[in-house]
Amino acid sequence: MHVEIPRGPITLAAELHLPHELDASAPLSAVVLSTPGSSVKEQIGANYASRLAAHGIAALVFDPAHQGESGGEPRDLEDPYRRSEDISYAIDALTALPGIDPQRIGVLGICAGGGYAIFTARTDHRIKAVGAVDPGEIGASFRGFQADGPAAALDALAEARLEEVRTGELSREQWLPDTMGDAVAAGVTDVDLLQAITYYRTGRGRHERSTNRRLTRGDSLLIGFDAFHLVDQLMTQPLQLVLAEHLEGTGFDTAAERLWKLAPNPVDRLVVPDARHYEMYDVPEYVDAAVDRLAGFYASHL
Repeated sequence: MHVEIPRGPITLAAELHLPHELDASAPLSAVVLSTPGSSVKEQIGANYASRLAAHGIAALVFDPAHQGESGGEPRDLEDPYRRSEDISYAIDALTALPGIDPQRIGVLGICAGGGYAIFTARTDHRIKAVGAVDPGEIGASFRGFQADGPAAALDALAEARLEEVRTGELSREQWLPDTMGDAVAAGVTDVDLLQAITYYRTGRGRHERSTNRRLTRGDSLLIGFDAFHLVDQLMTQPLQLVLAEHLEGTGFDTAAERLWKLAPNPVDRLVVPDARHYEMYDVPEYVDAAVDRLAGFYASHL
């Protein structure tokens, strides 16, 4: 079911996945999905949303502002604060739909979307339960990527933005090499990066609206972002973590450990045997294991 989410002057494009058998007399619990950076709603989010619906939970997945089919200019902006705020607008839309119980809404974040979901849940207590699959702290990741340190990177980004204003031309960065051939030519050997390219840039998971580009000006926002700031003081909701077994070297393992220690109400942590991070996007046995545990968690807490 296509849903349009009003977000100020623009509209977010969303899909609401509903259980096949509906009881009109019993309002549904619902989960808003917050998807990985660079992805669109037809990719990872749809894999999880359709399975949650099969468990009897309404699941809403949307394209972030400035990306996919959603409105917003300039295109390809990855603003962590706007991405987090998008979730609250999605909840606004859900609470206005007939058949949805506004008191039984949860959130599920995957990868960078996990960090955005956590950031939102701290202050939007309409969210009653929080699930996260390999939650990433994208700010820490971007700070760690900078060869000369984050402060030097911000200096360079300041100069780049001055140049954008001078020329009127916005610059963009690649999330990943565009092809496996480009990755080989660049000497990429990291198994997780190669799996990311295999998912996003080949027929396995590629989608025409997942552009593999982000505006350079958004990187300064990402470098300064802390998805878990004040979690220990503000995020009262129960937390379900789902983690791939092999996260070493990705940063997702350290992010998950930090979150688990900060969260005031951690309920359960599932480690999916043999899985790597990007295999949690679409490998059926791993996604099924994740959703089975998440569905039980939401049934208990929504």
